[in-house]
Amino acid sequence: MKIETLKNKKLTLTNKGRLELIFIGVGSAFTKRQYQTNLLIIKGKDHILVDCGTRCTEALVKLGISPSDIRTLLITHSHADHIGGLEELAITGRYVTKRKPVMIINDTYEHFLWEMSLRGGCGHNEKTAHQILTFRDYFDVIRPHRLNEHPRETFGARIGGIDIKMMRTMHIPDSSPDWRSSFWSCGVLIDDRVLFTSDTRYDADLLTYFDETFGLDAIFHDCQLFTGGVHAGIDELKQLPGEIKKKLFLTHYGDNWGDFKTTAKQFGFAGFAQQHVRYIFD
Repeated sequence: MKIETLKNKKLTLTNKGRLELIFIGVGSAFTKRQYQTNLLIIKGKDHILVDCGTRCTEALVKLGISPSDIRTLLITHSHADHIGGLEELAITGRYVTKRKPVMIINDTYEHFLWEMSLRGGCGHNEKTAHQILTFRDYFDVIRPHRLNEHPRETFGARIGGIDIKMMRTMHIPDSSPDWRSSFWSCGVLIDDRVLFTSDTRYDADLLTYFDETFGLDAIFHDCQLFTGGVHAGIDELKQLPGEIKKKLFLTHYGDNWGDFKTTAKQFGFAGFAQQHVRYIFD
């Protein structure tokens, strides 16, 4: 893996065919010094925006990308730092550009995302008061297929040259003992090489299984800088085997992350993920 700084802080949505990951932001839900942890995957002519939080469209513009240029989306769960900008993309696509973005989403989460989050702002936007819009009026849908060979609920899809696997995670509530009893959320395995956990509590089985199965090149893992609540704490993650920690980059962290740079190195992590750089996998 190579890490390159973006030239002039500008980004294009295509490359020469290599797998690139660019974090639009790396901060927690309440960050004021970073953007929120949303991820852009680029490979050749294909791209996927993983999550679209409250400040995501602002961050995209800072990188020289019009939000309306985003063609493919994958949403990992329904907190505002992951879906807060989604209504803007949906409404812009329907009423301004007249072009629907594509969403990789299974039927269970489509129901949750529409009925519990998007419908209130998007369901009644036509001139005719009696016309109620649906999810499909705003998004073209790619249904991932269930991958039954994995022990936890996992779905797969392919977007051009990008292979995606979406596995259930253990995020909310903090009282749920496992991913089965947690509200729907997922992490993302990219090209069988890179694991992005999105938001999850400490779940060693998630990491050990996918690393042993695929021999991961890198892991980008949710990390809060204290213990408790609905995110993995740095003191919990330090319990992981050294072989996993040395390829694990911390994401979704608080604004006081600078106080933990030395700690992260001492614990054996690869470091803190950075926003607005290229993580390149040849």
